Amino acid sequence: MPDPHRFVNELDELAHERLIDRLESRAKVTTFSDLFDKYVSKIDIPNTAKILEVGCGTGVILRNLAQRRGFTGRGIGVDHCKSFIDAATNYAENENVNDSLAFYVGDAHNLDFRDGEFDIVICHTVISHVTEPVKILSEMARVTKKGGVIAIFDGDYSSLTYAFPDHSFGNKMDSALANTTFNNPRIMCDLPRLLPQYDLELTDAWGDAVVEIGQGSYFKTFAETYAPYVKKSGQFSDQAVDIWLKEQNKAMEKKTFFAACNYYTYLSKKV
Repeated sequence: MPDPHRFVNELDELAHERLIDRLESRAKVTTFSDLFDKYVSKIDIPNTAKILEVGCGTGVILRNLAQRRGFTGRGIGVDHCKSFIDAATNYAENENVNDSLAFYVGDAHNLDFRDGEFDIVICHTVISHVTEPVKILSEMARVTKKGGVIAIFDGDYSSLTYAFPDHSFGNKMDSALANTTFNNPRIMCDLPRLLPQYDLELTDAWGDAVVEIGQGSYFKTFAETYAPYVKKSGQFSDQAVDIWLKEQNKAMEKKTFFAACNYYTYLSKKV
């Protein structure tokens, strides 16, 4: 079963709604949103900056930036899913930031922008999903001006793990979740080697563990959203996946839940 974000345009309307809900609910989880705040705080963002987000989804990142005090620049989001772009536009209008933001359907592998057009380019939990990560890097580098910043944030999903009493099955389920949800689950390990090939100088990088113990929020919606795709992959019976999911919900009710994944941030400068 392919990555649902990579092939989102092949999914039905209900699947789109569930993915939109997942993107919006994720943004409200402090454990996760703090990681965005952390890397944005390390970027010198001029108030008049022109910012591009590739794979913008529902526009959460750009809405956040547009609401920052003194921002008078322009934010542009591109995503290949029209349902996501429609949602992003509506959310921006509802939050009164639509004057400084614009969202377009487009392919991050072939960006319809001039060379050096943007001060800052953001790729937030996207490069793990795309068809050709190196093509995305090339395009982001192309549209960033010299001295501009590219911020890439994503997980190393080989580290994704949920507690489960049967460790053998639990490990297999962890792997199935990673490989059905992400086209490139280990891409963040490759970036230090790949960035210099596109005239991108790594200026800062770090890792953070996203961990939920006792109660689940981020990993709750993750499991609920993506476990059905594990079913569709045929790796396990529907019953086995349901038992796993029921165990996660039970652990949350009993406050014995555990789930974790490592996330990494790369800040680079176009040279």
